[in-house]
Amino acid sequence: MDTAPDFDAVAGESVVVIGGGFGGLSTACYLADAGADVTLLEKNEQLGGRASTLETDGFRFDMGPSWYLMPDVFERFFGHFGRSPDDYYTLSRLDPHYRIFWKDGDQVDLVPDLDTNRELFESYEPGAGDALDAYLAESKRTYEIGMEHFVYEDRPRLRDYVDRDVLRYSWGLSLLGKMQGHVEDYFEHPKLQQIMQYTLVFLGGSPTNTPALYNLMSHVDFNMGVYYPDGGIGAVVDGIVELGEELGVEFVTDAEVVGIEGRRGAFAVDVAGGPGGVVGGAPGEAAVADVSADGGATTRYLADLVVSNADYVHTEQALLPPKKRQYTEEYWESRTYAPSAFLLYLGVEGDVDALEHHTLVLPPNWDPHFAQIFDDPEWPDDPAYYLCVPSKTDETVAPEGHSNLFALVPIAPGLEDTPEIRAEYRDLVLDDIAEHTGTDLRDRIVFEKTFCVEDFADRYNSYQGSALGLAHTLRQTSLFRPPHASEAVDGLYFTGSTTTPGIGVPMCLISGEITAERVAETS
Repeated sequence: MDTAPDFDAVAGESVVVIGGGFGGLSTACYLADAGADVTLLEKNEQLGGRASTLETDGFRFDMGPSWYLMPDVFERFFGHFGRSPDDYYTLSRLDPHYRIFWKDGDQVDLVPDLDTNRELFESYEPGAGDALDAYLAESKRTYEIGMEHFVYEDRPRLRDYVDRDVLRYSWGLSLLGKMQGHVEDYFEHPKLQQIMQYTLVFLGGSPTNTPALYNLMSHVDFNMGVYYPDGGIGAVVDGIVELGEELGVEFVTDAEVVGIEGRRGAFAVDVAGGPGGVVGGAPGEAAVADVSADGGATTRYLADLVVSNADYVHTEQALLPPKKRQYTEEYWESRTYAPSAFLLYLGVEGDVDALEHHTLVLPPNWDPHFAQIFDDPEWPDDPAYYLCVPSKTDETVAPEGHSNLFALVPIAPGLEDTPEIRAEYRDLVLDDIAEHTGTDLRDRIVFEKTFCVEDFADRYNSYQGSALGLAHTLRQTSLFRPPHASEAVDGLYFTGSTTTPGIGVPMCLISGEITAERVAETS
């Protein structure tokens, strides 16, 4: 944007934020800091959105995001409010960053030391060490230009790109190609290609449908490092909530929004349950108890402005009347969605020495798995998957003498998800872990829970049970993602992973900043 927004413009405005994921938390903090009267309504019993935590029997699991990447984004976020991340939580840099088991028996560790990684690459392919240097130099350049001029500086219209400065910044960036072709320009060995592309799972894409621009993730991985916040990602949520409370945000949990009515200056947000009546509005306004469809009381929150961090599709299709929607049902059906996931949370007796904090288990050819996600959706029969063992780093997340871990298998959204399918797939995953990592968990499990397509849809109102939202395909990146400001309802805004800049915890924090700027610009 040409000029910094005047955040003072929102001072005194009443704002309801729907949804307590990272996008909603971020937006709430920025607006409250600017003087708005902010109430955040969260459907579930805890804040954090998909970054929920599960605590039981002495175990504490991060149910969603588990990688702490891009520390500069967190520093910038807290720095806006005169704080620092270490005012709220502490970080440990992981070494190794992660371990990879290939299903042909091969195994590697990627570490913070670049010389060691360079030697590893050279051992697979002569010249790959120099190629890694060149790739990371390009990745760093893409990251620095991309973050400054295309991520923090939102460009929602095509004319925003027809600009001499934009063309100068973007000269030489890989804006149109796909990641597979880009990586092949540097590395021939398929395993090296996989190392450079595994981060695409964080973007909800595949090597053949994700723009080459996202080579910037390798700078994040190799140069910036992989960290762990003590207590898990839930500790980051707690830190941002604490910041929000300091700024004056009111947080309300167990508050499922069932409808949005009105326009700028006269919004009514209806919440199922609660005491009934009206919250906010003009002084002395009468409190009336509405009745929801199931006969229960409805609590109505009155506000000048509304920001939705709920699933974008759910907001439009379920919370707004048809005439207030920007997109049709057919539009949403035509989009490409990021994978859902089969998750298996396990409390295990004893250690799991062969596994690292972050471990990837990959078939040497992972194309069939991606095809079973994006091309011909079905449960993958030879899955690539991720194992997280935070108890390797943090002894507080498991009882003494036990390990805390979860397995995550990316799967197609919308798949049939029944108890029988889960039980069968649970056995497949445990057998695969035993065979390919040498870690047999089957007789040591003292706690387990699965989470899958139906749970994402039920707990987070996620369209088709996607774990992440819209995938980052070329047609769904940057200005091709849905806007932050509704084009159908004045005073209604959106934040979170379906908007720009997109998927991932750091991106959602930035989305909150952009949304707050949009509010300030139009107030």
